[in-house]
Amino acid sequence: MKKIFSKRRESLTGAAFVYPGLIYMMLLIGYPIVYNFIISFQYMDVTTVKSGNAEWVGFENYSTLFRDDILLKVMGQTFTFTFWCILFQFGIGLLLAIFFNQKFAAAKAVRGLLLVVWVVPMTVTAFIFKFMFQTDGGLFNVLLSVIDVAPVSWLTSESWAMFSVIFTNCWVGIPFNMILLVAGLNGISQDIYESASIDGANGIMKFFKITLPMLKPAIISVLILGVIYTFKVFDLVQVMTFGGPVNSTHLLSTYSYRLAFAEYRFSEGAAVANILFICLLLVALLYLGLIKKEEEEI
Repeated sequence: MKKIFSKRRESLTGAAFVYPGLIYMMLLIGYPIVYNFIISFQYMDVTTVKSGNAEWVGFENYSTLFRDDILLKVMGQTFTFTFWCILFQFGIGLLLAIFFNQKFAAAKAVRGLLLVVWVVPMTVTAFIFKFMFQTDGGLFNVLLSVIDVAPVSWLTSESWAMFSVIFTNCWVGIPFNMILLVAGLNGISQDIYESASIDGANGIMKFFKITLPMLKPAIISVLILGVIYTFKVFDLVQVMTFGGPVNSTHLLSTYSYRLAFAEYRFSEGAAVANILFICLLLVALLYLGLIKKEEEEI
């Protein structure tokens, strides 16, 4: 009997710690998600928001959006933005991680300085790069003028605006990728490399046969978390380009904001937000599946 009461007491103690946080999360996150889904199936504008009598229209908002070329363009831009950002963030981050994992003077200090780039708030970084990308007097055009190259309209040209946003996001994301990958590299025993050297393995063989396979869990985490973070980027684009010029840098997050709070098409804005949420949910489920698979293999 004592054991039964002891187990019940432990269960109640655990529940007392877990349930308050669970209830808080459900109210803070769960309710807005559910309410957003409800709005997306209604017709809600400024008038109906005030009256509270929004008409139920079913999938009409989604149908309207998918008939509009802008949404398809924005979805394509979101995937393009995410792909190039992840490619460069991970690639450069991995190279820097391997470099700074070497034992040399000031390696840790320089690594710490690079992390400051990621710590700076995204809005601050966006404003800094917005000034650097200015057509008149911006740092990048000043550097181009030194080598007699004509100034580029970085943020006002459809050809260069997305590049500018991707460049800035990569600047922020590379240190984060580097730190996570360095942590993964530190978990690989040097004895394995020494044994491989004795067996005649060169640097390339060590990288592909030892480093990459043993770094796989860290790589999966970095890539999936990077996709989730990058796919929902908002403040960077909002500050630098406002989605322009001609919607050329709009992502799902910024387009949802524009529909809801600039054009007051609340229902369609909610529908776009739901599309973004579903995409992120699929990525999160993929991440959990891969993690579970890794744990089973171990």
